[in-house]
Amino acid sequence: MFEKVLVANRSEIAVRIIRACKEMGIKTVAVFSDVDRDALHVRMADEAYHIGPPPARESYLRIDKIIDVAKRSGAEAIHPGYGFLAENAEFAQACEDAGIVFIGPPKESIVAMGSKTVARQTAMKADVPVIPGTLEPLSDEEIFQKAEEIGFPIMLKAVAGGGGKGMRLVKSREELESAVRLARSEAKGAFGDDSLYIEKYIENPRHVEMQILVDRYGNGIYLGERECSIQRRHQKVIEETPSVIMDEELRRRMGEAALRVAKAAGYYSAGTVEFLVDKDRNFYFLEVNTRLQVEHPVTEMVTGIDIVKEMIKIAAGEKLSYTQDDVKMEGASMEFRIYAEDPFNNFMPAPGKITGFRVPGGPGIRVDAGVYEGAVVPMEYDPIVAKLIVWGKDRKEVIERSKRALREFVVRGIKTTIPFHLVVLDDERFVSGDFDTTFVESVLDKLGRGSQEGLELALALAAIAEDQKEYASERVCKEGGMDPWKFFGRKMLMRTCWW
Repeated sequence: MFEKVLVANRSEIAVRIIRACKEMGIKTVAVFSDVDRDALHVRMADEAYHIGPPPARESYLRIDKIIDVAKRSGAEAIHPGYGFLAENAEFAQACEDAGIVFIGPPKESIVAMGSKTVARQTAMKADVPVIPGTLEPLSDEEIFQKAEEIGFPIMLKAVAGGGGKGMRLVKSREELESAVRLARSEAKGAFGDDSLYIEKYIENPRHVEMQILVDRYGNGIYLGERECSIQRRHQKVIEETPSVIMDEELRRRMGEAALRVAKAAGYYSAGTVEFLVDKDRNFYFLEVNTRLQVEHPVTEMVTGIDIVKEMIKIAAGEKLSYTQDDVKMEGASMEFRIYAEDPFNNFMPAPGKITGFRVPGGPGIRVDAGVYEGAVVPMEYDPIVAKLIVWGKDRKEVIERSKRALREFVVRGIKTTIPFHLVVLDDERFVSGDFDTTFVESVLDKLGRGSQEGLELALALAAIAEDQKEYASERVCKEGGMDPWKFFGRKMLMRTCWW
């Protein structure tokens, strides 16, 4: 086993990895930019090294600086977390060249699965169903031709990258030209590659992913699914397991399909195979995330398996600690991403100093946080503040426990997505499980239209704020306004919370 591991990341995921290492008796090395000098992960690590100014391209994305720190500190391995260099094959190669173990999959698998078109081809070879579409990058002329052949609506997708970048839903030929231009521009800016391909758009799908663990000796297990349909701009907001649409047979088929894809790609380490599921419960391969997922804790809560520790063991050359028969899913779990964002202003980032921070407790509650009272959420990085993970004996208990925990969760000085999560938990469609990937947009659309349902949502938010009177401030809204951060109506006075 390693004696020292460098964590090439920041915020809550760096803290999560450091904690796992400490429990395994492994010393840890943190890296930080100028604005993260006082960050929690820096305080928790055994050693910490400065790697540059705030822009990620000058610090957390500098492969040479991170490798240099690993050598100077004597770290034998590097865990990349998620984001930044986690799915960067060049980084994995640089680690290998330096004689440092990359805690993740082999570079060949990162390359293969990093290209969505190659990933689709790999899935097809593994006899896993894929969404109808193209298998190669397309020119603009080919896009117009193939779109007509496949039929609208279609999804334009960037060949490289993920996180919803370079992705556009196109409902008609009239929208196609501008969508291609915007998708290429976004993909070029995010990934340095403007290549696009086409998939048939699945109407009102559910986004369900399967967590897998595979060691270097070909042993693989699946740890069950995560329902990820509550998302905005193709980025997840709330995740849960089990999915309300799942039964043992569907879980088995999806899990085995995920392992076939991994085997075909020569994959090992932790990974996530994502699927879209239509209204008839047919599933289609979407992509492979060759890294630790943000939402991995919900799987840990119901299986009792520490995914980060297993990643480290696999990287050290150990065999899997579990067989498929050992995997038991008990109870249910949900994860709520607490972002420094204003969810009722199109989820605009809301960085700043945290002047008050109180996390919830009690049975079944876990908080993975990367901040503390007095910490600053910088504008340069992803605005995640913490993740609230809740476990219960069933989905109903999780929902009620989550409401209680979210109301206990206090973040002062900045706005966060906490109030929005509470609104979601009160929505009948969410409670019943009758939702898909369009759910968040439909909620925000109601607010924007000024409908009766929108007013009821705003009133619900006001009631949530009322629970936190100590931290509420009074504001006045113009008549007919639908901004739930403010007051509504000519004479109605409502309290709203600046989180």
